[in-house]
Amino acid sequence: MIFVTVGTDLPFDRMLKVIDAWARENGRRDVFAQIGEGGWEPEFIEFTHFLQPPEYSKRFNAATLIISHAGMGTILSALMYGKPILVMPKRASLGEHRSEHQVATARRMHELGNVNVAFDEAELRVRLDHLGELRPARRIGASASDELVRGLRDFIFSGRA
Repeated sequence: MIFVTVGTDLPFDRMLKVIDAWARENGRRDVFAQIGEGGWEPEFIEFTHFLQPPEYSKRFNAATLIISHAGMGTILSALMYGKPILVMPKRASLGEHRSEHQVATARRMHELGNVNVAFDEAELRVRLDHLGELRPARRIGASASDELVRGLRDFIFSGRA
Protein backbone atom coordinates (compact mmCIF):
# COMPACT_ATOMS: atom_id res chain seq x y z
CA MET A 1 0.00 0.00 0.00
CA ILE A 2 1.15 3.52 -0.81
CA PHE A 3 0.44 6.03 1.94
CA VAL A 4 0.27 9.69 0.94
CA THR A 5 0.31 12.50 3.50
CA VAL A 6 0.29 16.24 2.95
CA GLY A 7 0.73 17.44 6.51
CA THR A 8 -1.76 19.43 8.54
CA ASP A 9 -0.83 23.06 7.85
CA LEU A 10 -1.94 23.98 4.34
CA PRO A 11 -3.40 22.12 1.34
CA PHE A 12 -1.14 20.40 -1.17
CA ASP A 13 -3.56 19.80 -4.02
CA ARG A 14 -0.78 20.12 -6.62
CA MET A 15 0.86 16.89 -5.42
CA LEU A 16 -2.44 15.07 -4.89
CA LYS A 17 -3.67 15.80 -8.43
CA VAL A 18 -0.57 14.17 -9.93
CA ILE A 19 -0.88 11.09 -7.70
CA ASP A 20 -4.61 10.73 -8.37
CA ALA A 21 -4.13 10.96 -12.17
CA TRP A 22 -1.22 8.48 -12.04
CA ALA A 23 -3.21 6.00 -9.95
CA ARG A 24 -6.20 6.24 -12.31
CA GLU A 25 -4.07 5.79 -15.45
CA ASN A 26 -2.27 2.79 -13.93
CA GLY A 27 -5.26 1.17 -12.23
CA ARG A 28 -3.61 1.51 -8.81
CA ARG A 29 -6.14 0.80 -6.09
CA ASP A 30 -3.51 0.56 -3.35
CA VAL A 31 -3.11 4.28 -2.67
CA PHE A 32 -4.52 5.93 0.45
CA ALA A 33 -4.10 9.64 1.17
CA GLN A 34 -4.48 11.90 4.18
CA ILE A 35 -5.26 15.11 2.29
CA GLY A 36 -5.80 17.78 4.96
CA GLU A 37 -8.21 20.62 4.31
CA GLY A 38 -7.65 21.32 0.62
CA GLY A 39 -10.12 22.69 -1.83
CA TRP A 40 -9.83 19.64 -4.06
CA GLU A 41 -10.62 15.97 -3.43
CA PRO A 42 -9.16 12.99 -5.31
CA GLU A 43 -11.49 11.20 -7.70
CA PHE A 44 -9.71 7.85 -7.87
CA ILE A 45 -7.64 7.22 -4.77
CA GLU A 46 -9.09 6.51 -1.35
CA PHE A 47 -8.63 9.41 1.07
CA THR A 48 -9.59 11.12 4.30
CA HIS A 49 -9.01 14.68 5.38
CA PHE A 50 -7.38 13.79 8.69
CA LEU A 51 -6.42 10.62 10.56
CA GLN A 52 -6.29 10.22 14.30
CA PRO A 53 -2.76 9.25 15.51
CA PRO A 54 -3.50 5.51 15.99
CA GLU A 55 -4.99 5.19 12.48
CA TYR A 56 -2.16 7.29 10.99
CA SER A 57 0.42 4.99 12.60
CA LYS A 58 -1.41 1.88 11.40
CA ARG A 59 -1.50 3.08 7.79
CA PHE A 60 2.08 4.40 7.93
CA ASN A 61 3.39 1.08 9.27
CA ALA A 62 1.44 -0.97 6.71
CA ALA A 63 2.71 1.10 3.77
CA THR A 64 5.36 -0.16 1.38
CA LEU A 65 5.97 3.43 0.21
CA ILE A 66 5.37 6.84 1.75
CA ILE A 67 4.70 9.86 -0.49
CA SER A 68 4.75 13.15 1.36
CA HIS A 69 5.35 16.85 1.52
CA ALA A 70 8.89 17.59 2.73
CA GLY A 71 7.92 17.76 6.40
CA MET A 72 10.62 16.66 8.81
CA GLY A 73 8.22 14.65 11.00
CA THR A 74 7.22 12.41 8.11
CA ILE A 75 10.77 12.18 6.79
CA LEU A 76 12.16 11.22 10.20
CA SER A 77 9.40 8.63 10.72
CA ALA A 78 10.15 7.03 7.35
CA LEU A 79 13.87 6.94 8.16
CA MET A 80 13.22 5.50 11.61
CA TYR A 81 11.08 2.69 10.18
CA GLY A 82 13.21 2.12 7.06
CA LYS A 83 10.34 3.03 4.71
CA PRO A 84 11.03 4.21 1.17
CA ILE A 85 9.85 7.82 0.98
CA LEU A 86 9.24 10.12 -1.96
CA VAL A 87 8.86 13.77 -1.03
CA MET A 88 7.74 16.80 -2.97
CA PRO A 89 8.27 20.13 -1.20
CA LYS A 90 5.43 22.56 -0.68
CA ARG A 91 6.24 26.01 -2.06
CA ALA A 92 5.41 29.30 -0.40
CA SER A 93 5.53 30.98 -3.83
CA LEU A 94 2.48 28.84 -4.76
CA GLY A 95 0.64 29.49 -1.49
CA GLU A 96 1.32 25.99 -0.15
CA HIS A 97 3.37 27.10 2.86
CA ARG A 98 4.58 30.18 4.71
CA SER A 99 8.25 29.90 3.68
CA GLU A 100 10.40 27.96 1.24
CA HIS A 101 11.94 25.83 4.01
CA GLN A 102 10.54 22.61 2.52
CA VAL A 103 12.51 23.21 -0.67
CA ALA A 104 15.69 23.57 1.42
CA THR A 105 14.81 20.45 3.44
CA ALA A 106 14.16 18.40 0.30
CA ARG A 107 17.38 19.62 -1.31
CA ARG A 108 19.47 18.73 1.77
CA MET A 109 17.84 15.32 2.26
CA HIS A 110 18.42 14.59 -1.43
CA GLU A 111 22.10 15.59 -1.12
CA LEU A 112 22.48 13.28 1.88
CA GLY A 113 20.87 10.44 -0.07
CA ASN A 114 18.26 9.93 2.65
CA VAL A 115 15.09 10.41 0.62
CA ASN A 116 13.78 10.31 -2.92
CA VAL A 117 12.75 13.79 -4.08
CA ALA A 118 10.56 15.23 -6.81
CA PHE A 119 10.85 19.01 -6.97
CA ASP A 120 7.87 19.54 -9.28
CA GLU A 121 4.88 17.79 -10.84
CA ALA A 122 6.78 16.51 -13.89
CA GLU A 123 9.49 14.96 -11.74
CA LEU A 124 6.87 13.46 -9.42
CA ARG A 125 5.19 11.80 -12.39
CA VAL A 126 8.50 10.34 -13.59
CA ARG A 127 9.27 9.02 -10.09
CA LEU A 128 5.80 7.45 -9.84
CA ASP A 129 6.28 5.76 -13.22
CA HIS A 130 9.52 4.23 -11.87
CA LEU A 131 8.57 3.22 -8.34
CA GLY A 132 10.75 0.12 -8.51
CA GLU A 133 13.83 2.33 -8.74
CA LEU A 134 13.14 4.30 -5.55
CA ARG A 135 15.73 3.79 -2.83
CA PRO A 136 14.52 2.58 0.53
CA ALA A 137 15.21 4.92 3.42
CA ARG A 138 18.43 4.38 5.34
CA ARG A 139 17.18 3.46 8.80
CA ILE A 140 18.02 5.77 11.69
CA GLY A 141 17.66 5.31 15.45
CA ALA A 142 14.83 6.75 17.51
CA SER A 143 17.22 9.10 19.31
CA ALA A 144 20.26 11.19 18.46
CA SER A 145 23.59 9.43 18.24
CA ASP A 146 26.11 9.87 21.05
CA GLU A 147 28.40 11.61 18.57
CA LEU A 148 25.73 14.19 17.69
CA VAL A 149 24.87 14.82 21.35
CA ARG A 150 28.58 15.29 22.19
CA GLY A 151 29.04 17.65 19.26
CA LEU A 152 26.02 19.75 20.25
CA ARG A 153 27.10 19.82 23.90
CA ASP A 154 30.63 20.88 22.93
CA PHE A 155 29.28 23.61 20.65
CA ILE A 156 26.84 24.96 23.25
CA PHE A 157 29.40 25.05 26.06
CA SER A 158 32.18 26.43 23.85
CA GLY A 159 30.52 29.84 23.88
CA ARG A 160 29.97 29.87 20.10
CA ALA A 161 26.23 29.22 20.41
